[in-house]
Amino acid sequence: MKKNVLVAQSGGPSPVINNSLRGIINACDSYPSIFGTVYGAWHGIEGVLKEELLNLSDQDKKEIALLRTTPAAGSIGTCRYKLKDNQEADFKRIIEIFRAHNIGYFFYIGGNDSQHTAFKVSELAKAEGLDVVAVGVPKTIDNDVGDNEFKLIDHTPGYGSVARYWSHIVQTANEENKGSCPADPVLVLQAMGRKIGYIPAAARLADPNHEMPLQIYLTESGLSLEELGDRVNNQLIQDKRCIVVISEGFDCGSIGEVKDAFGHTSFGSSKISVQQTVVNYLNDKGLKTRGAARGQVMGTDQRHSMVYASLVDLDEAYQVGLKAVEIASKGENGWMATILRNPGPDYSVRYDKVALEKVALSERFFPKNWITESGTDVTEDFIKYVKPLIGEEWVNVPLENGIQRFTRLKPIFEQQKLNKYNIK
Repeated sequence: MKKNVLVAQSGGPSPVINNSLRGIINACDSYPSIFGTVYGAWHGIEGVLKEELLNLSDQDKKEIALLRTTPAAGSIGTCRYKLKDNQEADFKRIIEIFRAHNIGYFFYIGGNDSQHTAFKVSELAKAEGLDVVAVGVPKTIDNDVGDNEFKLIDHTPGYGSVARYWSHIVQTANEENKGSCPADPVLVLQAMGRKIGYIPAAARLADPNHEMPLQIYLTESGLSLEELGDRVNNQLIQDKRCIVVISEGFDCGSIGEVKDAFGHTSFGSSKISVQQTVVNYLNDKGLKTRGAARGQVMGTDQRHSMVYASLVDLDEAYQVGLKAVEIASKGENGWMATILRNPGPDYSVRYDKVALEKVALSERFFPKNWITESGTDVTEDFIKYVKPLIGEEWVNVPLENGIQRFTRLKPIFEQQKLNKYNIK
């Protein structure tokens, strides 16, 4: 007898996350003898615990198709709730929900913490003798899932689009800085990336020929705030202006950090930004030219702006969703669908699977050999790695009355069968 499907998302959104969701929905439709109703857990694992299951099978096909160019995670929501080993009540509740709604397939879209949740669910199903197949679907703009040899996954869906975003934003920022530099010679732009520098590193794509006075400061650079100040002033002596792209995790002392539910620093909620700390330091220290430093924190737009989305990223996010369903259709529990780069000079990928236990809570750092000796730039090897991911064309976003037309799912929620559950 065919069983129902439950899809959930976790962690920060991305421009392409809904394309993985669309891939799962479409692929399940192509196996009508295997998969029953497809449900979306409303706001990730929290929606599972609360028994808030949105029927995705009964949605208008036009709305499902629009998921392709609908950014962020508003369609079914996401969360930052973490299942911990000692939360027996949560695990018991998940089993009860699966049994009550005949769930036989569970797909979890997200980063390393999310893959850990998928792994826990897969192990829980085995332990309880429950006929459930759990498959992970990778998603994170940080590109930090997997191993440092890129053998488990080459890159994660979401990263190509944020890399494209930064390549365009820095181009535009350079035009403004070039024009306003007599008054504002230094522009500091803060990029996402708590500990891992793939996002700020992508700024180099804006200037592959090194024509801009651009300096990039990754968390992994190991430089101090004082060294940053010296390098910026050296650039000013040479070029009269400087653009600084800095990771939000760059170590410049305490900034009143706030932690999220996963224990990660939530820089967007912290009392002061790294960018402001750097701007204050440069202005207090004094610049080797007239004028002042100014800065900008690029916010959540870098992870949800559809107009900057990479077509390559959109397609790969969809394909990895299809691959996840293919894995599940064979009854293979405890895997994550993955993207692997084929060898050769021309960019191409293949879709495969990797054991969830290998990627659960994994953390891939930016390779040291991709950082230049100066600590303020990235190497050509990184450029070769990232360049194919941003694509060559603009995405075509449908408009309605002059504004973007995003997916509008109907609130068709499955009738709740169990008692109310309070999340602690």
